[in-house]
Amino acid sequence: MILVIEDDVMINNLLCKVLSDNGFETDSAFDGEAGLSKAMDKDFELILLDLMLPKKNGEDVLAELRKVKNTPAIVLSAKNEVVNRVELLRLGADDYVSKPFDVDEVILRIGAVLRRTGDVKMATELKYKDMRLDKESKRVFLGESELPCTTMEYSILELMLSNPNKVFSKRNLFESITGDEYLSEDNTMNVHVSNLRKKIAKITDEPYIDTVYGMGYRLSK
Repeated sequence: MILVIEDDVMINNLLCKVLSDNGFETDSAFDGEAGLSKAMDKDFELILLDLMLPKKNGEDVLAELRKVKNTPAIVLSAKNEVVNRVELLRLGADDYVSKPFDVDEVILRIGAVLRRTGDVKMATELKYKDMRLDKESKRVFLGESELPCTTMEYSILELMLSNPNKVFSKRNLFESITGDEYLSEDNTMNVHVSNLRKKIAKITDEPYIDTVYGMGYRLSK
């Protein structure tokens, strides 16, 4: 279970929804005192900790927690906040994410921290409509039929099924999957998405990937 200590209700709910979609159970706290109390009472897999919290700030929460527990913690902080990252690491933070953040980046960083701490419990299967993606075997199924995918096509579907309500720009897809910088003239994502649509159409008439004009792609509603 992951504890989200964040006073912004919308951000807290968003993080919990995304974490739930990725196979995690969650708990929430909306101020530093409540967050520290929960972190002390339960053994969480990881804590997402905002810095600017009411009642007790994130630095104090982390410092007090570290006197008792070594629960992995990722700090969240707005870019305009004055933050000494070195000091956060000294206090015991395992990683740091700046707001506004991309939820894909948060999930990737959580996975990286949990791999380092040896406590990875990510969902091994993703589902959307009649599509099922098996992370362990790297296979995708539509109903009873297997959808043949290249490595890039599989990665696109895995990212989109992990975030079923998100609109992905070509840049977002490219950089999230490859880790490389996106060049504006690069047409790679258009080609891969087009190929995926053709393969899906051979199995079902049900649309799975919509184009949001001027923005990018998302899963069909």
